[in-house]
Amino acid sequence: MQTDKPLRLFFALSCPSDLASAICNWRDSHALGGRPVAQTNLHMTLAFLGNQPATAVDGLKQLANSLRVDAFLLQLDQLQMIGKNFACLVPSQSPSPLNQLVEQLHAGLSTHGVMLDARPFLPHVTLSRQVHALPDIQPPAFHWPLHRFGLYRSENTSSGVHYSELASWPLAAPGH
Repeated sequence: MQTDKPLRLFFALSCPSDLASAICNWRDSHALGGRPVAQTNLHMTLAFLGNQPATAVDGLKQLANSLRVDAFLLQLDQLQMIGKNFACLVPSQSPSPLNQLVEQLHAGLSTHGVMLDARPFLPHVTLSRQVHALPDIQPPAFHWPLHRFGLYRSENTSSGVHYSELASWPLAAPGH
C-alpha cells in the first residue's frame, strides 16, 4: 500500500452474503429503478472518514480495538428515500447497541481529529442510487445479526466502486 496516497475510509457493518442475496432478490423483484448497489457492496456506514493518510490506519485500528459494545440484532423493515434519490432499507427502531457503537466511534474519531459529517446518524443500507420515486411497497423484515464491525477502504475501479476490509473487530457477547 502506498503511504503517500490518501485512502478513502469508512467504518461499517458489512452485510453477510446470505442476507445481501435476500435483500437484492427482494429489491430486484420490485423494480426500484435507479442504479442498484452491487450485492457485495451492501453495508451500513457507521462513520465516513473521507480521504485519510495511510499512516492514520494504525491509529484507527487502535481506536476501534478499544470499543466495547454488545452484539445485537438489527431489523431492516422500512423502505425510505434518503438524501439525493437513494432508496434505502432502514430499521423502524435503532437498537441501543448500534447507537452506542456509533457514539463511541464518533467520540473516538473526534479525539483523533477526524472531522465527521455534522448530520445525525441515520442507520440505513443503500439499495439503489438515482431513484426517482419509491414504489408503495412494504419490505419484509430483514433480520441482521451483528457480531462485528470493520474499517473499509473505498476504491473507484474500472468495474465500479470496490470496498475492501482493512480490519474488523468483534462485538461482545451480550452480558459480557
